[in-house]
Amino acid sequence: MKTVEEHISDVLDLVEPLDPIELDLLRAHGGVLAEPVASPVSLPRFDNSSMDGYAVVATDLASASEQDPVQLPVVADIPAGDPSANAIRSGYCARIMTGAPVPSGATAVVPVEWTDGGQATVAITRSVREGNAIRRAGEDVETGTTVLRGGVRLGAAELGVLAAVGRKSVRVHPRPRVVVLSTGEELVEPGRPVGPGQIWESNSFMLTAAAQDAGCTAYRHGFIGDDPATVLDTLDDVLLQADIILTTGGVSMGAYDVVKEVLSRSGTVTFDKVAMQPGMPQGVGTIGVSKTPIVTLPGNPVSAFVSFQLFVLPALRRMRGLPPAPLPTVRARLARQVASSPRGRRSYLRAILEYDHGGDDSVAFTAFPAARQGSHQLSALAETNALVIVPEQVTELAEGSVVEVVKLPELG
Repeated sequence: MKTVEEHISDVLDLVEPLDPIELDLLRAHGGVLAEPVASPVSLPRFDNSSMDGYAVVATDLASASEQDPVQLPVVADIPAGDPSANAIRSGYCARIMTGAPVPSGATAVVPVEWTDGGQATVAITRSVREGNAIRRAGEDVETGTTVLRGGVRLGAAELGVLAAVGRKSVRVHPRPRVVVLSTGEELVEPGRPVGPGQIWESNSFMLTAAAQDAGCTAYRHGFIGDDPATVLDTLDDVLLQADIILTTGGVSMGAYDVVKEVLSRSGTVTFDKVAMQPGMPQGVGTIGVSKTPIVTLPGNPVSAFVSFQLFVLPALRRMRGLPPAPLPTVRARLARQVASSPRGRRSYLRAILEYDHGGDDSVAFTAFPAARQGSHQLSALAETNALVIVPEQVTELAEGSVVEVVKLPELG
């Protein structure tokens, strides 16, 4: 059987970062920057006040106190955005608002709280140091400074920086278009009645949402039956809207494993057993003249979910222009025994991972394996946030054992 690492490598070999496109800032949100961005100007562009107050010559206030305030004539009002070229000289001041340009000759800004708020003449009750409450031009960013490096995911702060340096649009790797479809004659659309031997289809909802959580544009095609011609026609139909296709079901060794039957004929998709549990049957390759990547996942819901996290998620990251890093792992102490794991296969056990405030300094987490570990038991998956790794040659783990745990992505 293939190792988990070998299958990850095979999936990653299919994909490359999507070609960059130019998008307006808000449409670029969530995308990955395809080029470094340098500021064409200094930020701030000019000396400006960090608060409401009075622009003064600091030496004029050396003797100011509550008992003996300094009186200064107010020669100008300077609001934010004032385009006029104001100036003051010793013995005078200008009332100034937050963000307004500091007038020539002023060496400090006095907060309005240190004054009587006068408009024609102001009484100032405290001395002030040179440069007080003045934001100097270029103290945040100097002209030509790289403000964002290529490969950065564009969140709220990054879009704010881009707008602040005057960018209306930016080149990003677009969100991958992921098409998800399930196979199986037993499947019924949720909300419709089920008959004997039928189940409501859930995998395509789960995987579409997982792809969206991963920053992709995902399309749920729904599900199709076990007719080979229908499966092949459906795959042909979705090629135009897909950068990658995910299927679930029909990849094992049974008589009705239609995905394997149809795609094996193409010579471009290979099907293997991966030394893992859940999720042993896997397929990967390309379809169509455009060689669209396709990853075929098992039909059991937990197997499909775990396979997505291990194999598909790194590929989607690479397509987005991000490093194809696997999910992070931590060391944790088992809260209960793991009694049975198949030798020769790496097990991924659903668990609740909790930070242990009073634990050993070297092991800061405790893992509580779920009682229900069947690959069909989807409800247990919804309760967990981690996967305990049981190595291939380990068949049981005692309570208190220190294990490696995969942290599943959090919503947010």
